[in-house]
Amino acid sequence: MAENKTKETKVDVIDFINSYVESDLKKADSFQLIKLMTEWTGFEPKMWGPTIIGFGSYHYKYASGHEGDAPMLGFSPRKAEFSLYVFSPTEENKHLLDDFGKFKMGKACIYIKKLSDINIVALEKMCKASIVYLNEHHECACREK
Repeated sequence: MAENKTKETKVDVIDFINSYVESDLKKADSFQLIKLMTEWTGFEPKMWGPTIIGFGSYHYKYASGHEGDAPMLGFSPRKAEFSLYVFSPTEENKHLLDDFGKFKMGKACIYIKKLSDINIVALEKMCKASIVYLNEHHECACREK
């Protein structure tokens, strides 16, 4: 069984942003996302792998037997755009994308250029719905809060 590459690390989140993110706007957006996601999850940010900033954690186990841990919510301030790990694609949650703003959907994330392109209220609803989903379907750190 392949080992999960995305694990929590000891790298300092602030140091990562200051050394990795080149654009002042992207740095400001990163710090705003940290503030919002900390508030919404109740967890401090941690680095997951080399470039993902995650909040809280949950344990997943697939029918194939593959299992591991992942952040409940997270984002990565990649060079071209942000990758947001905030959406649980269920029938009940699809409507949350209607008012979200400018984005592209990936297999496991939502891509945005900058925070001003999206509706922060819609982002909050999406994040909170994902936490509820994870709590109902996985062993989740959100149960401890």
